[in-house]
Amino acid sequence: MSASSISLTTIQEAAQRIRGHILHTPTVPSLSLSRATGTNIFLKLENLQAVGSFKERGAANRLALLTAEERKNGVITVSAGNHAQGVARHASLLGIHAVIVMPKFTPSAKVTRTADWGGEVVLYGKDFAEASEHAKELCQREKRVFIHPYDDPAVMAGQGTLGLEFLQDCPESLDYLVLPIGGGGLISGCAVACAALSPKTKIIGVQIESYSPLRHFPEPQVTSPGGATIAEGIAVLRIGEHPYPVIQEKVSDVIVVSEYDVENAITLMAEGAKQITEGAGAASLAAVLKRPKLFKGKNTGLVVSGGNIDTRILANTLLRSMLRDNRLLRLKMAIPDRPGILADIATTISQEGGNVIEVNHQRLFAAPSVQAAELEVMIEARSPAHAQEITQILSRSYKVFHI
Repeated sequence: MSASSISLTTIQEAAQRIRGHILHTPTVPSLSLSRATGTNIFLKLENLQAVGSFKERGAANRLALLTAEERKNGVITVSAGNHAQGVARHASLLGIHAVIVMPKFTPSAKVTRTADWGGEVVLYGKDFAEASEHAKELCQREKRVFIHPYDDPAVMAGQGTLGLEFLQDCPESLDYLVLPIGGGGLISGCAVACAALSPKTKIIGVQIESYSPLRHFPEPQVTSPGGATIAEGIAVLRIGEHPYPVIQEKVSDVIVVSEYDVENAITLMAEGAKQITEGAGAASLAAVLKRPKLFKGKNTGLVVSGGNIDTRILANTLLRSMLRDNRLLRLKMAIPDRPGILADIATTISQEGGNVIEVNHQRLFAAPSVQAAELEVMIEARSPAHAQEITQILSRSYKVFHI
């Protein structure tokens, strides 16, 4: 397979083909992220697409290329995420029947959203591999066209339209364009566009540790352990055959980030840029935070590739980040068992500007004396220094331990 599977021409043709069917998303500077990272950050907000992800670009382009007979027979794909919704939406807009095969244990919210966009959802298999095999069987039996999420030149060209828009809209020439890598469709399409229109812009890929076949880039792909990850949008064990040679030829480097790196990036996106992002959507920022010297003082483009994150996961991510930053502290205190003690402690915390989030008052099982009690309290502070001040003041009156 050669790197010539797509070109600037095919990407420009894709842009014309899908115009009016996808949102030309804004490219915006982020002063808060620029201050936090020491680089000039520009964000491409693909989380604002109708399905909340860049994925519908490639789906829209591939579907638009179907023949009349192929449209009549319908399409099929396998996905538990953004690609499923992209195919469902654009197939529905074109009047094409789309079957979306998902593993049985796909979260119900994703199943519902895909069905709401018009896709016929088929739940099959305990994992993605079994769902994929079933999709292939249905594809052959029903003579449908399989819409691959990344390993298809038409899909790659559709994703590359993001790069065209970024270069067109960015007020400054970019030194770096940082993109997440799953199967490779997005970064390969954008790399081709940048190589033709802005050859001085270096393309940097990002992978999550558990799915990092390019961790030794530019060396060949390696086996990854897989497993649960917050960046499920890029949880792909191997780069596609079509994107891989493009990546080898046109990508400058690949940065591997950890789960904590991505969690911190999601939090910074929410608090600093005021953008809700999924794990894969925050991966580009995670890479900049991990390698600050590389990007210092440069014009850096980050693709917020998607914003489809479960609200519970988002809430837990924000709280975990606050705990790591010591803006949430959990304290255990030995206190006398007398009336009004809880009110005294709460008053002390509030007078110091802290906010009590949770309290657990234990008399029977943890207290060393019948006249004593143990109190566990979770407190929100403005900063690590503020948290330390609150702890020191409480320590003047009680024995305080960090949990």
